[in-house]
Amino acid sequence: MTTRTPVDFWFDPACPWAWMTSRWVLEAATVRDLEVTWRLLSLYVLNEGKEPSEKARENHLRSHQQERVIAAARNAHGTDVVLPLYTALGTSYHLEKTHRDRAVVEAALLGIGLPADLADALDDEKWDVAIAADHDEGMARVGLDVGTPIVGLEDTAFFGPVVTPAPKGEDAGRLWDGVLLVARTPGFYELKRTRDARPSFD
Repeated sequence: MTTRTPVDFWFDPACPWAWMTSRWVLEAATVRDLEVTWRLLSLYVLNEGKEPSEKARENHLRSHQQERVIAAARNAHGTDVVLPLYTALGTSYHLEKTHRDRAVVEAALLGIGLPADLADALDDEKWDVAIAADHDEGMARVGLDVGTPIVGLEDTAFFGPVVTPAPKGEDAGRLWDGVLLVARTPGFYELKRTRDARPSFD
């Protein structure tokens, strides 16, 4: 009997690179036997005290508020709602270029069969505790000098891979095989090159 490979994936809904990587992980899971747990990582928290631009800070705050809704939905309806809600919000924001307002959040909730009043969590700071628990675990696994996405597998975790467009089919599987290979290599830390393309959502 084949054992599914457990994978933890940390994301912030605002990050287009996390969105691209999440779509790759989903595609890889169609050709490799993966069991993915979707976790929250807050760019709002990560950038506290780092003085990002006012626009970036506002974007991070709105995304953090959406994470409150995801945390509330997970608490009320279980972990299986995290991915469909992330997908609904990400599709709205990254693909349809909508604003991050309550109406969009309510539409996303209703679209996956959840009650719209979960959007009340947008301004409810009590959910920050749940976000922090996910966030802190992700940062503890990978280190403090990275952001999102984080992919955790076996006893390690990495930032990335950062990729665009998201590979499809067996291409996605081969990239997964490469990530698994380096994850299993003792002492491996980093591969990187300068990005010369923006996220391609096609």
